[in-house]
Amino acid sequence: MHSKYLDSLSKDEYTNLTKKLYEIQNHKCFICGKDIDLTLNNTNVDHIKPLANGGNDNETNFALAHEHCNKSKLDADLEIARILFKLEDIKKGKDKASLQDVLECYGGAKYDIKYKIEEDVFKYSFPELDNNIYETKIYTDKLSKEKFCFVEVPLEYLYHDFDINPRGINNGISKLIKEFYKGNPQLHLSLARLDGNTIKMFDGQHKTVAQILLGTRKIVVRLFLNPDVDRLRATNLNAGNTLKQVAFDKSIIRQLNSTIYNQKISLYRQSKKLSEDDYSFSEQDMVRFFRGENMKKYIIDSLKESITGSSENKLMKYVDMEGRSKKLPISYSALDKTFLSIFINSKNILDKPLDFKREEGEYPRDIEKEQLVKLMNILADEIYENKFDPEIGVAQIEDKIISQKDEDITLPHLIAYRISKEEIMHCWLLYIKAIIKNHFAWTGIMLEDDPSLFQTRFSDGLWNNIKNFVRNFVGLPLWQNKELASSVFSGKKSYDYWETGFRTGTTPDGTAILTKPIDIQEMIKSTSQE
Repeated sequence: MHSKYLDSLSKDEYTNLTKKLYEIQNHKCFICGKDIDLTLNNTNVDHIKPLANGGNDNETNFALAHEHCNKSKLDADLEIARILFKLEDIKKGKDKASLQDVLECYGGAKYDIKYKIEEDVFKYSFPELDNNIYETKIYTDKLSKEKFCFVEVPLEYLYHDFDINPRGINNGISKLIKEFYKGNPQLHLSLARLDGNTIKMFDGQHKTVAQILLGTRKIVVRLFLNPDVDRLRATNLNAGNTLKQVAFDKSIIRQLNSTIYNQKISLYRQSKKLSEDDYSFSEQDMVRFFRGENMKKYIIDSLKESITGSSENKLMKYVDMEGRSKKLPISYSALDKTFLSIFINSKNILDKPLDFKREEGEYPRDIEKEQLVKLMNILADEIYENKFDPEIGVAQIEDKIISQKDEDITLPHLIAYRISKEEIMHCWLLYIKAIIKNHFAWTGIMLEDDPSLFQTRFSDGLWNNIKNFVRNFVGLPLWQNKELASSVFSGKKSYDYWETGFRTGTTPDGTAILTKPIDIQEMIKSTSQE
């Protein structure tokens, strides 16, 4: 909202107000906290509390900020914007910040608690902070029989429990910060457990981060004492999956299932009295042993998580793990419905021992992971690297083209954006699958009826065919055609729409999008790009 007060100031009066705020703020930007140089930096004077939210239009409600910080601020309220900027600063270089990142930034996650249990009393101390001995009653849950108590934990003694809940902090944190900033109370306690003498929080990370960013130094938790960790992990997973109490991203569920799978391997060894380094059993053996316990899902989710979580996977830099970003071209949901569903056979459970040819690098799962990551890297190199600009993002791309406000949208960016649409990606990835199957047929390699294609090593010739197809597909004039913004590329189309377009050259509504149908034999021929 416009400021009548600022509008009433002369140029000299505005300059004097700027200098006054500059001194009050100790030469620091109100939002980012970094130094301001009045000679070298452009600055803005803005309301701390917006007028629309009841802020005053006078000097007591003004602050000085870098012009760039003010224009790109994450909230209209400068106090909230400053807090969100701090969180953005913490997560630099990462897709998301975690509770652990925030704790470490604010001096937390340093020490272990000291405690002892006397009957139904939990006695404890925080010796690095004070000499007090505290005590609280121990309760027993009547259904689970888990023992717990309530403790106010200083940040210095609090850690993030990555084992039970590896979630990062998503964009919804801003709503919690605003809620607590208004003085509204936290209605649900965070949950933590004792792991030896370490207090690890596994539920309530977002509420805790919001409170920490607003200046809270102690967090009240429901602390589980010597809990059944497997049961807590399963319960937390059910809360975000089956019961839908918490919005768990599918990627997080897969990460948790991967952890459960590794725990099941340990349990299998214990039950069979095998050594800790024994891998002489197969995935099928575990499925039979843990009958009715979702073992197949744990196995496949573990594979998917190992692929998307691989440090060598360049494509994941362009995947939005939350599905709410306007900067990245591929949502995790789209990746799951296309790439992961097309190329990973969820029914394929191996009967070969887990140590089968592992030292030689020929265990089928290892080959599968290695080759799927290699394919994703080809896609990253050919479609996104140095082509897609996250600062331009994906918001209203076609609308900007229609209204001729697309001067900042480069052709490589437009191509990457269009090719990344779920319904389009699904159809062209099927061509890559066909190229792989056809290659095996042509070279006489016999596969099972329902094969896991990537468990058989690809030849250099096959990799060249795949790379050539991707390059030729990216080069189709269709993706650069801005005349199609209001028709072919407007809104979400069906899989059938694009399947028909690629197969015939014409969409179901009669729009010609290709000069001729996609011909695999032509598309795998080498290009001039080498």
